[in-house]
Amino acid sequence: MIMVELGNDWDEQLAGEFDKEYYQRLRKILAREYKTQTIYPDMHDIFNALKLTPYHSVKAVILGQDPYHGPGQAHGLSFSVQKGVIPPPSLKNIFKELEDDLGVVPPDHGELTEWARQGVLLLNTVLTVRASNPNSHKEIGWQIFTDNVVRKLNEREKPMVFLLWGANARRKVELITNPNHLILTCAHPSPFSANSGFFGCRHFSKTNAFLEARGQALIDWQIH
Repeated sequence: MIMVELGNDWDEQLAGEFDKEYYQRLRKILAREYKTQTIYPDMHDIFNALKLTPYHSVKAVILGQDPYHGPGQAHGLSFSVQKGVIPPPSLKNIFKELEDDLGVVPPDHGELTEWARQGVLLLNTVLTVRASNPNSHKEIGWQIFTDNVVRKLNEREKPMVFLLWGANARRKVELITNPNHLILTCAHPSPFSANSGFFGCRHFSKTNAFLEARGQALIDWQIH
C-alpha cells in the first residue's frame, strides 16, 4: 500500500488524515486483506470518487453503502460498474427512477464516470469489500474516514445536494449542519427497498432545481 495522493484539492482538504492512528490501522488491515483475500475494488481504484470529483467542484453527493462484491463490478464509484459489466439491480432501479423523473433513457452500460466529472461525488460509506461478502469491511475504519469527508463537504459554503439513499447513508445526516446545503433522503434503490420510497423520490429533478435556483450549472444526468 502506498501513501494516498488524490491529485486535486482533496489532498489539501484531507491533509493529515492519512497519518492519523485509525487510518494507519486501516492501512495495515487492507495490506493484509489484499494479500490474503479477494478484495474489491482494485487497490488503485479505492479513491476514484475523490480523484474524479475535486472538492471545489462537488454539486451533489450520492452516498452508497459499500462496493459491489462481484468480479469486475466495483471501480471506486458508488453504484457504478465499468463498461462491459451488466448493471446490478440497484443501478437498474436508479436508471428506472431517472427515466420516470426526467425522461432520461437508460444507457446500455452502467458506468457513471460522466456524473463524477460533472461534480457528482459517488462516495460509498465503506470503500472496500471482500468478494461475495457484503459489508465485510464495515468495521475496519472506513466509516471514520467517510464521516470526515462528509464533514469537510459540510464546511464548504458553496451549496451542494446530499442524496442519502438507505439506512447506512442516512446515518451521515447528523454531520450535515450547514443550512446552505440540501439533504434528500429516501430508501435504498436495491430491489428489497426501492418500492418503499426510492421510486418516486424525484431526487434528480430536485437536485437540478436546487442548483438552478442558486445559479449553478445543472447536472446532465443522461449517460452516453
